[in-house]
Amino acid sequence: MTNPVITSLLPVVLLIALGYLSGRTGWIRSEASKDLSNLVFMVLTPALLFRTMSTVHVEQLNFKPVAMYFVAAALLFAAMLLWQGATRRAAVLALAATFSNTVMIGVPLVSLAYGEAGLVMLFTLISVHALVLLTLATVVLELAVAREQAAKDSGAPRHMALTVLAAMRNGIIHPVPLPIIVGLVFAQTGLVIPALLDKPLLLLSNAFGPIALLLVGVTLTQVRVGEHLRAALGLALIKNLAFPGLVALLSWSFGLSGLALSVMIVAASMPIGANVFLFSQRYEVAQELVTASVAVSTVLALLTVSLVMALLGAS
Repeated sequence: MTNPVITSLLPVVLLIALGYLSGRTGWIRSEASKDLSNLVFMVLTPALLFRTMSTVHVEQLNFKPVAMYFVAAALLFAAMLLWQGATRRAAVLALAATFSNTVMIGVPLVSLAYGEAGLVMLFTLISVHALVLLTLATVVLELAVAREQAAKDSGAPRHMALTVLAAMRNGIIHPVPLPIIVGLVFAQTGLVIPALLDKPLLLLSNAFGPIALLLVGVTLTQVRVGEHLRAALGLALIKNLAFPGLVALLSWSFGLSGLALSVMIVAASMPIGANVFLFSQRYEVAQELVTASVAVSTVLALLTVSLVMALLGAS
């Protein structure tokens, strides 16, 4: 039987490699990277997030295992901020340490390994994964940007309340949290997206994963991975091993077990999601390190996800 880890991860590795080849041959010029990034961040991402959230009925979901996942994510996110300092760079690296590729890799992997019951649990996580982590990162990043801007304008930070309000406003009126919130509200009305609108949304949503991964590969042609290999490997190990370990530790300490716990741990062990790369480009910080880390994390996952699943099978 084909290894489910390899089956899920190999297409991701190949898409990044194709993007790298496209960049090296000049099929996609480096000058076009910013435009592609804007396309993914401003068009494809909102379409994917709105369409995903538009069918989520909160009352039907089991959030207890998911809550443990996010408690672990919040603890690791906070630890990264304390370690790196409350800056834009720290926020992006904290997101990299906690944001998993739950859709493009997680869905086929969990489907092959745990079947339909496992997918239900994973979809419960996916339904709020972006809402929680991307909104958290957006608010922290906008808070850092507001502080930086206030310091430039007056030589000293504005009153903290004004800074927080500005960050919260910018964190909501944003290409990531806004479609999540609008989609979630739409779902609670019981309405269904008309087919005339749903079809283009579906096409845009399906385009997100491949184009985002191709963009990672194109950007790799502009990055000297060797210069960032050590830092990228460290960040990848935190994401691929430390994060699932923390999820497991917290969940076991609260008496959780069974399929739901296994799915949460495996989801945490997924490599860094492409959204982190888009955030680094959007906020123009740690772009080379994050690009290298996404690639290293994805390749390393062939070993680390296999290890995590083997340990779960033996426990």
